[in-house]
Amino acid sequence: MSADTTLEAPAEPAGTAASEVAALEVPPEILAQSFGEYVRVRWARIRRGDSGVLPVIGALVVITVVFQAISPHHVFLAAGNVVNLFQQSAVFMVLAMAECFALLLGEIDLSIGYTAAVGGVIGVQLVQPVTTNWPWWAAVVVALVACAFIGFIQGTLITRLRLPSFIVTLAGLLILNGVMLMLLGLGPFSGYPSLTGQSGNLQVLYNFMWGTIDPLISWIAMIVIAALIGAGLFWRDLQRRRSGLVAPPMSLTIIKIALIAAVGAAVVAICNINRANLGTLAGVPWVIPIVLAVLGAWAFLLQRTRYGRYVYAIGGNPEAARRAGISLARVRTIAFMLCSMTAGIAGLLYASYLGGMSNNVNGGQLVLYAVAAAVIGGTSLFGGRGKVMHGVLGGLVIGGIYNGMYLLGLAIQWQLMVTGLVLLGAVTIDALSRRGALTGSVTHI
Repeated sequence: MSADTTLEAPAEPAGTAASEVAALEVPPEILAQSFGEYVRVRWARIRRGDSGVLPVIGALVVITVVFQAISPHHVFLAAGNVVNLFQQSAVFMVLAMAECFALLLGEIDLSIGYTAAVGGVIGVQLVQPVTTNWPWWAAVVVALVACAFIGFIQGTLITRLRLPSFIVTLAGLLILNGVMLMLLGLGPFSGYPSLTGQSGNLQVLYNFMWGTIDPLISWIAMIVIAALIGAGLFWRDLQRRRSGLVAPPMSLTIIKIALIAAVGAAVVAICNINRANLGTLAGVPWVIPIVLAVLGAWAFLLQRTRYGRYVYAIGGNPEAARRAGISLARVRTIAFMLCSMTAGIAGLLYASYLGGMSNNVNGGQLVLYAVAAAVIGGTSLFGGRGKVMHGVLGGLVIGGIYNGMYLLGLAIQWQLMVTGLVLLGAVTIDALSRRGALTGSVTHI
């Protein structure tokens, strides 16, 4: 079939070559007018190599089944361990979401591990009651602004001087490691500032990871959030139809809302189970809504705003984006600032998880996990394809591997080897899917 024939036959059914090629370029929910068409278009994309999040969902299922079967006393899915898994994975998730900003541009940020550490140290040092004694919210703001400034410096060097992001951020990794050590030396703490103590500001930062929400409030909040998301999806579809634009099938929207509600209810139900051997420990940890807030904010930014469209355009084809009038330097610099600021959030969560900060933070390993989580989740190393949700899913995979091997009592080397193999598999799937998509498009045009 020639290219002219394909263009002149937009009314062909979804199973034809023209529709299959379109399915590779347009989201299925836009092409489909019914749930059945959505399934057919999605299946066409999968056959052409765009498997979406299916590989990482499959990896999560395999990890869950295997570790539940082989863990001592089959405790992998016990409520206490599932909540612990969420907490262990939170830093990986947020760092992976940070790395997505660079990867979507076809760049990389190797410094975010120590950017996160610098943000964590600043936050912990500023709330120390015997020195600065800042309010916790002011310490958080300063830590995130400092991290954003780091991203601004690196982004400017990359975009204005056209230096390779690999080299600039590798240098940043080394420099920020030294900055972290200098900041740790401030104050009478011998390099180990802690979040333990009676100060309310210390306790707030500590509770980012270890604090819990009252079970009843957890249920109310989940219902309200699910209702707001559902109302937002319905309103968006209604506005699109009123404007004469294509909207997803109503049945698909209902299924999405039902899945969101079901996942939310499952998480709250698990977290509200008493996890204490003595006394009572129940409720959703604060870290979960914090991660969800970051996910919601960056998903909206990248998928619902002009800036997000610019990021994808530059990652897909920088020259075409430049010819379209997009300021590549400004968009890229902002992306590196957002990357570093998000890393600062991860650093504050990491400080809360540790109960303070120390010079034992391995920022080099953290950035490797961040890149691995983003790519395992489905974000492409070649730019232009991926979502922050992929970082969350990839972070769960990394956290699941870490948690399961810890339960088995295996040494760190096994965790590193398995994570590396999973990463290699994810990159292979990404490369093969792109090759398959290009081959399929050329064949049918």
